[in-house]
Formats: sequence, C-alpha cells, structure tokens
Amino acid sequence: MIGSLLQADFEEIIQAKDWDVLREALAELPPPDIAELIIDLPSEDEGIIFRVLPRELAGQVFEYLPLEHQKVLVQSLSDAQVHSIFNQMTPDDRARLLEELPASVTRHLLEELSEEKLEATRMLLGYPERTAGRYMTPDYVALPPDVTAGWALMRIREIGRGKETLNVIYLLDEKGKLLEDLRLGSLVLAPLEMMIGDIEDRPIVSINAYTPVEEVISSFERYDRVALPVVDNNGIMLGIVTHDDVLEFAERRATEEIQKLGGSEALDAPYFETGFWPMVKKRGGWLAALFLGETLTATAMGHYEHEIERAAVVALFVPPIISSGGNSGSQATSILIRSLALQEVKLRDWWRVFNKELLSSLTLGVFLGFIGLVRICLWYWFGWQQYDGHPYLMGLTVWGSLIGVVMFGSLVGSMLPFLLRKLGFDPATASAPFVATLVDVTGLVIYFTVASVVLHGTLL
Repeated sequence: MIGSLLQADFEEIIQAKDWDVLREALAELPPPDIAELIIDLPSEDEGIIFRVLPRELAGQVFEYLPLEHQKVLVQSLSDAQVHSIFNQMTPDDRARLLEELPASVTRHLLEELSEEKLEATRMLLGYPERTAGRYMTPDYVALPPDVTAGWALMRIREIGRGKETLNVIYLLDEKGKLLEDLRLGSLVLAPLEMMIGDIEDRPIVSINAYTPVEEVISSFERYDRVALPVVDNNGIMLGIVTHDDVLEFAERRATEEIQKLGGSEALDAPYFETGFWPMVKKRGGWLAALFLGETLTATAMGHYEHEIERAAVVALFVPPIISSGGNSGSQATSILIRSLALQEVKLRDWWRVFNKELLSSLTLGVFLGFIGLVRICLWYWFGWQQYDGHPYLMGLTVWGSLIGVVMFGSLVGSMLPFLLRKLGFDPATASAPFVATLVDVTGLVIYFTVASVVLHGTLL
C-alpha cells in the first residue's frame, strides 16, 4: 500500500528521482503525516517534497511544520512556491513566521501579499510579544444580529470556506462592536425564521488584544472554549484566538519551565538546532553560579574542621544528610512551581502552604531519621561499624539532623517560588539545583550544630 510506505521507502524514491511515484505516494497521506515525514527526512530532501506537492496541499502541510523548519524551507524554495504557501497561511501563523525571518526576506514577502492580507499581517505584528494580539487571526465569521437563522446559514456557506473555525459565529453591530458569540450548533437547531440575536446561548467571553498569553490560557481552561474573541478597549472585535494557538504556546512555556527547573536557561530552539556556543552559554552561567554556591559548603566544612578531626565518623553522614535536605527542597519547589503555573495555588495561599509543608516535612524528617537510626544500629550490631562505642548517640544525632534539614529544605523550596512571583520574577528560575545548593550549606550547619549538642563530651 502506498499509504503505508516507510521513511526509508520515500528516501529511495527520492534518490531514484521517480517524481510521479513520489507525488502519488504523498497524495495518499494527510497533511500532518506529510509534515512529520518532512521533519524526519534529511534536510536536503525537504525542498524536494514541497516541489512535488500540489499548491494547496503544500500550503496545508507547511502550517504543520515547526517554525524552525518553516524558516529553512522559506529560504530554500523558489519565490513562486514561497509566495503561494505564504498567501495560504493564516494571518497569525504568517505573522509568527515573519518575526523569525531576516528583515530582507520579511520585507520581500510582505511586498507580495495582497492588500487585505498585508493589512491583517501588519496588524498582528504591531502587538507586543506574548499577548493575545500576536496569536489572534482575523479569519472568523461575523454576522449582524438582525438576520434570520436561515439567512445566516446560507451566508456561512458563502463566506465560511478558509476561515479559522466555524464552530462559533460572532454577532457584531454596525460599528464592529462584539455583541454575542453563537455556537454553530445553536444556530443550526434554531427555527429558520428566528433572528439570530434572539437565539439563547452561553454568556459571551472576550479578551483584550493586550492580554498576556498566560491569562488567555487561563480563560480557555476556565470557560472551556475552542476560540475566544479578541477586542480592543472599546469592545471592537479584532480577531479570534483558537485553542491550537494556545496549545502551541502552552507547550513552549512548559518546555521552558522544565529546562529552568533543571538549572539551565530555556533554549530558544530544539536541542539539535541549538548551536554549540549558545548551549554552553545557557548552561555555563547556571553551572558557574551553582559551583560557587557549593564552594560555600567547603567553607562550612572548614569551619567544623576541628570536630571532623576529633571524630571522623561524624563526617561519614554529611553526604546523605545534606542530600536529603536538597532532595526535599527540590521536591517542594518543583511541586509549588507547577501548582502556581496551573493556578492551583495563589500568592495569597503562601501561609497555608507554609503550614502544610511544616507538618509534612516534620513527618518526612522523622521518617527518614528513623531509617537512619535503624541503619546505624544494624551496622553496629553486625560489627560493621563501631562509631567509637556510641552508636545510639550517633543515631540520635542523625535523626535530629534529618528532621531539621528536611524541614528547612521543604520550607525554603516551597516559599522561594512565592517570593520570586511576588518580586515579579518567573518562579521557574527557583530551579531544583539552586534550592539544593542553598540547602546544602545550611544542612551542614544544622548537622554539626546538632552533633555538637548530642555528642558533646563523648565523640566531640
């Protein structure tokens, strides 16, 4: 079956230059599958795929490609092919691509757009980044409220082709002010002679063009819409934002947060498309900062050098104790960053979070401390480690230290994202390695403080 050809089969067809077979094989595939094939093929074969695709299909496939592949193809295809694809793109996707292309290429492409498409694209390019205006499209169906349902359905058949979505129809007055949005299902089920302005539907929800995309995502989640109308300060409708555009942004934001949580700046491109020096730059800064932070751990250990010399056995438990504090802090900060991003937790909830972490970290500290005590006793009973004859005091030291270190790590890890959000920073910058480094130094102080109290007059 042609539709079941593997990537290797397509590569063989391209190498054999059998364009008729390639064209026939591609015609059997839906646009998303062709886009995936282009991504997987060697870069020198991507342009060949587009050259054999019919003009309309090429435009559909192009919109499914990642932005990085679009940029490469735009600069490799002929002007006629690029202009054909470019004119078929939705205004929001077209504007997003133009932002990434070199200025000379952007200017050349803008010159080839029709007056209507040029106006729509320039309008989108005028809004700040990460706002609804940058993601909206003017391709929607708008009708006046004083027409019948029958006339509206006939009109939708005439103008609906090529629109971003037909699931929702927007009712505007003569000045373009948004009055109501009407689901197509409600319109279809209404009596044909009924005025569409009288059809009862859900309450209208709109967003301003300058609304941050994070708030747009929240609106989609809160109101369960497939598209949201975008209006200016006077309520005049400018366009719509659809769920696929929001999903694209949400995926990119989640990727950035995950990369930041790992202790790195967010990459501006996919892994293999990020250059060597940009990769080093984005990771090196954080690694240097974390290394300098860890040198404070050496400073702290130097402060307790005398205690370590008197009882080397005390130093044996430094790694597991400080790592337990770092692990608990990393857990807390990761959970809270995600909860803040999903708006499960608000800034005003910090005291509730503090109390919850206080109790849970106390329980976890007691639990880990008990494990440490049992481990020390077992090693002593089996004769593997004598602890200078004071195993139970050593066990109590480890137990008490773990309670303090785990509690401190959890409280710092949970409160730091709140502090950063309050100061206007991205909570994701409170990366897990950063919290672990901070807790390492404090964990040493807690451990040796407890040891100096419990083991005073015996090991120390």
